[in-house]
Amino acid sequence: MKTEFNTHGSRGKREAPFSLRLTFEERAKLEDAANGVPLGSYIKAVLFGSGLPKVRRRNTQPVKDHEALGRVLATLGQSRLSANLNQMARAVNTGTLPVHPETGADLRRACSEVHEMRTALLEAFGKDGGAS
Repeated sequence: MKTEFNTHGSRGKREAPFSLRLTFEERAKLEDAANGVPLGSYIKAVLFGSGLPKVRRRNTQPVKDHEALGRVLATLGQSRLSANLNQMARAVNTGTLPVHPETGADLRRACSEVHEMRTALLEAFGKDGGAS
């Protein structure tokens, strides 16, 4: 009795992997043609005329403006804005924040700076902040 290994359809097992050596240029061409599809899937689809699988792609450039994002992050890193706003909110909630024109100006300036950072972040990510 003869035993056959790697026969088609035997318990769903696949044949041994097939290796193909390519030059760097050939592989680059192949990857370019595959357009994000795994190379094995692309080669099988081309050879056997089957459809290409759909590839879920992540946005490879989620940041539209890296310079604007850098400015915002630098500003945030140099400021104590969040800590200061938190302290002010706590003081308002406990009734210990004296209300006078200078305090109001500080609050308006802090809110304006937060709004500027929000706008810059939205621009950096290519989003339209709309009117707010």
